Parts: sequence; C-alpha cells; structure tokens
Amino acid sequence: MRRKIKWTIIILMVIVLGGTIGFYIWKGETKSYSPEDTTKYQKGTLKVEVVYNRPYKKGREIFGNLVPYGEVWRTGANEATTFEVNRDIMVDGTKLQSGKYTLWTIPNQDSWKVIFNEKMYTWGIDLTTQEAARDPEYDMLTLEVPVNKNLKAVEQFTIYFDDQQNLNVMFLAWDHTVIAVPFKTAENKKPEN
Repeated sequence: MRRKIKWTIIILMVIVLGGTIGFYIWKGETKSYSPEDTTKYQKGTLKVEVVYNRPYKKGREIFGNLVPYGEVWRTGANEATTFEVNRDIMVDGTKLQSGKYTLWTIPNQDSWKVIFNEKMYTWGIDLTTQEAARDPEYDMLTLEVPVNKNLKAVEQFTIYFDDQQNLNVMFLAWDHTVIAVPFKTAENKKPEN
C-alpha cells in the first residue's frame, strides 16, 4: 500500500513539473511572436513605466476583427500590460493614485475605453474561456478617448509618450489606429488656514 502511494505521489509530481515546464516553454515561444517591451517616461519627478507585449500586424485586419470591437482587450499580447506611476496623476480630470496597474482597453470604431485596474494577473486572458482575465471589481479608473487615424499603418503595436501643450500624453498605436491618453501630475493642495 505504501509503495502505491509513493508511486502515485511521484507520478503526480512528474505531471505537475512537466506541466510547469511546458507552460514556460509555451510562454517563451509566444513571446517570440509578440516580444515584451518596456517604455518609460520621465518629466521632473514624475516617472511612468509601461511593460507590454508587442504583436505584429502581419497583413491582418486588426481592430474590429483580430481585436473585436466592444470587447475587453489586454492591450497587447501575452501577459496583461502594466502601467506604473510614482506620483498621483490626473487622467481626464480624475485622480489616479501612484502605484502599479494593469492597463485594459475596449476598442470601438470611434472611441476606446481605457481602464486602469489595480489587480495583477499572471496572463492577459483566461486560458479556459479565452476571454480577458480582468476582474472589473478592481477597476480604479475608466475613461473614454476618441480614435485618431494614422495615414501610414503601424506594423507592430506600440505604446509611447510625448508632451503636448501642458499635458503628458500616452499613445497607443497599431495599424491605422492611434489613441491618446492625456495626463498630468496631480497638484497636492495645501490645506487652508
């Protein structure tokens, strides 16, 4: 009896170990098609870092097809995209506290919803349902921004930063679509005497 239990435990350990190794091999393989990248922005004491995976267009119709309209997208490929900021910021007039968030989007033809979620996820989709792994209960900020069109197609999904007037702007660009998410450092008001 003890021998059967011992062999059962050994077999289960081999299965778990094999599954874990297989997952990491698969994960590494998917990153060769959509490599991980980090984009950083710094202005004065404000620091922002976005870690995301960058899929390629490869002749495909992206928005409304590969990335369906009206559905939550992990904003890249593989793991959920992360957005980390070291200071409180104002995004579309709403305060977002300093910290690390996952960045989700809901693309539509004329506008996108951009969602900052405080929960970290091991993967951007639920592997059993193939749907976004985001739990809306942890959404900290949701805003809607208009879609702008690029004349030239962007081959690889790209997130970058730029300054425009008195705002910092995060851009998300892929194919002929680009959206802008303006933000600025939140002013800490001093209490009145």
